[in-house]
Amino acid sequence: MDTKDSNGTALTDGDSVQVIKDLKVKGSSKSLKRGKLFKNIRLTSKPEEIECRDGKTTLVLKTCFLKKA
Repeated sequence: MDTKDSNGTALTDGDSVQVIKDLKVKGSSKSLKRGKLFKNIRLTSKPEEIECRDGKTTLVLKTCFLKKA
């Protein structure tokens, strides 16, 4: 399974990704602004999702809203 960002670039564990669109976080009043950078991502078993850390919180993001930094 290949995990790819919105531009079709392959992603691997430990990459840095950037959010390309403002996103609302489900179950929270918080939102992610466009341009937010996440470092040291982890791939999941699903090729369209990744895990990343935002402070102490772990987020699962869809790769269609991310680009490799």
